Amino acid sequence: MNIKEAKEEIKHTVMAYLKKDEKGKYRIPAIRQRPILLMGPPGIGKTQIMEQVARECKIGLVSYTITHHTRQSAVGLPFIKEESFEGRDYSVTEYTMSEIIASIYRRIRDYGNKEGILFIDEINCVSETLAPTMLQFLQCKKFGNQEIPEGWIIVAAGNPPEYNKSVRDFDMVTLDRVRELDVSADFRVWKSYAIKKRLHPAILSYLELRPKNFYRVEADVDGLKFVTARGWEDLSNLIELYEEMQIPVTEEVIGEFLHHEDVACDFSAYLDLYHKYEDDYGIAEILEGRVKSTVYARLEKAAFDEKFSVIHLLLDALFEHFYKVQTKTQLTDVWYQFLKEYRTNVENVPEPKEYYVNLLNQKKSRFEAEKKAGLLSDDEIKIEERLFGCLAEHFPEGNGAKECFLSAKEGFDKQRETLAKEENVVLTALNYAFSFVEEAFGAGEEMVLFVTELTLNAASSLFLSRHMVEKYEQYRKELLVGTKKAELLTELQR
Repeated sequence: MNIKEAKEEIKHTVMAYLKKDEKGKYRIPAIRQRPILLMGPPGIGKTQIMEQVARECKIGLVSYTITHHTRQSAVGLPFIKEESFEGRDYSVTEYTMSEIIASIYRRIRDYGNKEGILFIDEINCVSETLAPTMLQFLQCKKFGNQEIPEGWIIVAAGNPPEYNKSVRDFDMVTLDRVRELDVSADFRVWKSYAIKKRLHPAILSYLELRPKNFYRVEADVDGLKFVTARGWEDLSNLIELYEEMQIPVTEEVIGEFLHHEDVACDFSAYLDLYHKYEDDYGIAEILEGRVKSTVYARLEKAAFDEKFSVIHLLLDALFEHFYKVQTKTQLTDVWYQFLKEYRTNVENVPEPKEYYVNLLNQKKSRFEAEKKAGLLSDDEIKIEERLFGCLAEHFPEGNGAKECFLSAKEGFDKQRETLAKEENVVLTALNYAFSFVEEAFGAGEEMVLFVTELTLNAASSLFLSRHMVEKYEQYRKELLVGTKKAELLTELQR
């Protein structure tokens, strides 16, 4: 299965394992809650999906890479305890609490997460002294003589032996007590994640053209060559900063992340071309309706890769507009919900201004608790923090309930006006983009690609669901079903 399918299966498992009966007991007893063993190549996002699952299920997450641990830190240190049996005193070996289990209890104490996921990465790469402990952990949910707290689900991850020489095979007894999910690299699934994370557009454009270079592991006489999803994401972060600081991204730098000489060389050449096309074609001018006179003639003679890159450059520029509108829309929506709650009750309270402050403080308290518990995404945190700034800036003035509400609403009205202007800018740019693609390519595969990407991107899809764009609706109905889409997808896979 791919990583998206694995994520859904883990979510379903968490929901099932945490389901309780009418007496408040777990429907599946902890001893029967088989740990999930997530097996797959390195760098495909196993750790990221655990963070997503925990956040979406509103539960805690404690994560460990087990190769960093010794037997003592995992099990606890031995100490001698005096016990009495049948009138005689004996010295009995006990253990201090496992560092890992202690982390769960700290999480419960500090964040209130009584339920959660204990995620152990690289579980089949442990040292020889720790291997028996890991088997006991998977079989019995214990480290030494200490059990994982009830309500906490075990998910472990490991790499197949072809990717790591330190891998240890699990025996049949252990495998019969876990749920093994075998995960493989899948560019299409990773692409959705990459779009949400806003990875560098040149990387996404390149991998659309060369999907086979997304994940490669090869061994030859010169040693191991590999490219992973983690490598692409880390490279993206560096490229963004290097370009911001006007530092050249050389092939040598790329090779530090893409450990496959041919792929690194190929992407380095493409990155240079990508920026060249951006300048040559004047993407910003196209979205303003000012197309250079030489553009159409050049595109008529251009190779598929160049046409493909121009479409992606156009999309990337549009997506920046869509992201800005999405952020403003999200802020407007949460601001509206706050004012709606304020309006509902403000006439029933003696002090409208004091009620505004109390309502704001309550929202801040919920936000801080959810943020501390790791239940909010980075985008959600940014939106809430912007909202608090707006609410503080537009504190209600006046005496009566109606006057205070109208005063508080003034800032919101200005926000809606700003959003409407931004939406008009995007609509204008989008219509110019459609006119350009029509003129340059007609209803060919380039138009199919253009409309498909607009449909798949979350920010543009949300915008198009709220605004009628005739050209988009026309081509969506004509091109996103039938053979043209299939032909394009076939071309992209070559």
